[in-house]
Amino acid sequence: MTGITRRAFVAGAGACAVVTTSPAAWAHATAGGTYDVHGDVLRDAAMVWKRLPSGWQNGPFLGNGFLGVYLYNKGGEGNVLRFMLNHSLVQDQRGQWEAAIGYSRLPIGYLTLTFAGAITAVDWRLDLERAELTGTVTTTQGGVRFSALVLNHRSVLLVSMTPTPGEEAVAWGFTPLPSHTTRTIRRPPDYTGNPEPTVADGHVEQPMHAGGGYTTAWREVRNGSERVLAATIAYGYPDSTGVEEAMRAVRQVLDGNPEAQVLVHRLWWQRFYRRSLVSVPDKLLQRFYWIQLYKMASATRDGAPVVTEWGPWFPEVGNSWTNIWWNLNVQVAYPLINGSNHPELDAVTTTFRKYHENLELNVNPAYRDGKSYALCHPGDRMLRPGPRYVGVPGVSPNDHTGNLTWGMHNVWLAYRHNMDDRVLREVLFPILTGAITYYERFLVEGADGRLHLPETRSPEYANASDATYDLSLIRWGCRTLLDSAERLRIDDPLKPRWREILARLVPYHRNEQGVMIGANVPLADSHRHYSHLLWIYPLQESLDRRSFDQWTSMRERWHGYSFAAASSMETLFGNPEEALSYLRFFIDGNVVDNCAITPNTMYREGSNFAIESPLAAAQSMLDMLTQSHGGVVKIFPAVSATWADVSVERLRTQGAFVVDASRSAGRTDWVRVRSEAGEPLRLRHGIEGPFEVRDEQGKLLPYRGTDTIEIPLRRGETAVVTRRGQRPSGPRDVPANGTAPAWGLP
Repeated sequence: MTGITRRAFVAGAGACAVVTTSPAAWAHATAGGTYDVHGDVLRDAAMVWKRLPSGWQNGPFLGNGFLGVYLYNKGGEGNVLRFMLNHSLVQDQRGQWEAAIGYSRLPIGYLTLTFAGAITAVDWRLDLERAELTGTVTTTQGGVRFSALVLNHRSVLLVSMTPTPGEEAVAWGFTPLPSHTTRTIRRPPDYTGNPEPTVADGHVEQPMHAGGGYTTAWREVRNGSERVLAATIAYGYPDSTGVEEAMRAVRQVLDGNPEAQVLVHRLWWQRFYRRSLVSVPDKLLQRFYWIQLYKMASATRDGAPVVTEWGPWFPEVGNSWTNIWWNLNVQVAYPLINGSNHPELDAVTTTFRKYHENLELNVNPAYRDGKSYALCHPGDRMLRPGPRYVGVPGVSPNDHTGNLTWGMHNVWLAYRHNMDDRVLREVLFPILTGAITYYERFLVEGADGRLHLPETRSPEYANASDATYDLSLIRWGCRTLLDSAERLRIDDPLKPRWREILARLVPYHRNEQGVMIGANVPLADSHRHYSHLLWIYPLQESLDRRSFDQWTSMRERWHGYSFAAASSMETLFGNPEEALSYLRFFIDGNVVDNCAITPNTMYREGSNFAIESPLAAAQSMLDMLTQSHGGVVKIFPAVSATWADVSVERLRTQGAFVVDASRSAGRTDWVRVRSEAGEPLRLRHGIEGPFEVRDEQGKLLPYRGTDTIEIPLRRGETAVVTRRGQRPSGPRDVPANGTAPAWGLP
């Protein structure tokens, strides 16, 4: 066995070279030579623990989209650390029950690290750039220095540690958790948990009643005073319980070249972060943003399952959110990957591409026609609902009717940011057609000659005919299908019907406060879901201040994503201070309706845990820096006056444009836009006074307009807009406008 040296793993200094890009001519002039701005930003964003974490809400977390690990101390166990293990593929397979029960994600178990003495102090640092937790544990008998990571490409937990005298006997153990759903809502009386596990030396095998199962395997090796543990989880269905796969993965890492494995891991993460840059003066918010990128990449990948409420990190006690929620949670979690230039994290598009045939299973059997698609929540990673179906308008309303169409909006956003027509042709167009077909069959003509929708449920509020939520999704869907058919040159026979729906669909019902929930159903109470305002955001059909103000006037039942949505809506209204106020209210930890962000940037709703609200809040920050709806790329459209300096690099916008920009002393200095698809560029650059438009070599480019300009760019070409006489500088970590603590438990 090749030992993992302290230099290469525990300390990690110099283990991998900084990934840089070479400057290119005039447009890419840099300040500071080899200055590593990303390294500075990521070092500043590291999470810190000076106090012992107690669970999911405040512990450090590691992951690679599949294996998830978090570290904490259980109350009353003064000399034990728990490493909770879970895997995003591990779920039950009993489809006779609804997905949250029959396809429920299953708890697995936790490694225990037991010390000779009681823990008296910790000093930990979660290094985002390396996706590694390092630090010390001090006990009454001595201490341990350690480093932990989940190998990005192998789904193996590696923990290297060196005990001091007095703690040489520190020992690993594993405790399996009962293999049953933790959901109690609608649990059927005939439900039984899976069989007891088989415990062996170095692995625990957990069979399932449905066949297959999962195995947790671990092994520790020693090299002098240094000790290295490797652990993994393997899942098999229907034939394998993953025993051989799990044991082989541990063996290959420990008996091969662990140092090389760690190096590959670190290089992936280093390159991941350098796909884009965001730096703002509010360092609490800046650190929060980078932690959300770390969280997203730890929780999902384009080949991994769509994130559940907890990501891959199963809370020890669990709760009722045991699979994938499609009525808002997924939809607000994923937009962040687009603007931050991380299409490799798009599990949503991949999931619909692979499992779209299961969407018909979400339609009540009495209404299946081979043409209609729908999507329940909860569902599983393969879009299977079990015997739970999307509601039938006018017959069995529930809050599932818009799930699929809203999910297609996520696919559309991913498409618009990359302009890959294969996604349009193979995923968006056929599935959105099925979603609108399901809606269309229930539209009825009223006495007013308009098309009306019978009663559905506006999510989490009330039943209503002509529910605004559903009408807005129908409008967006029909417009998108017509635009897509034109781009793809498809002469679809349904086009006349889509046009008719757009022409005749009933307008949103209104009263003196603005748009209502639906016909005869006003917004009378606080509403966390903002479903009746979906047409404002994210669909961005139009703006209506009166409707927005009515919603925001009642905040007592708001949850985290409500504040994120309000922030993003204010950016559309052009109100940067209000947008920042909503965002800061949330990330400052304010408690509303017993909901709040947690010290490790996770999120709780009462005793339930979730991750989507912080991810949505990170998107709200991006909305302040760039917007690109309606065919116009807007630079710094809603930046607070308190942010005198801002630096962004390689942010991605609709139209497949990649944007760099800089702001200093309260003014936009320059903007660089590279076209990856040759789409028409309309740019609202935000530069005050005389400006110039040049190419990468400094040659003047033709353009039309003033505040919003049109620049003809072919695929691969770049335009640089500067204040007259200026040249672009390199990206930078802008100065702080105040002090802020680290995230974690500093």
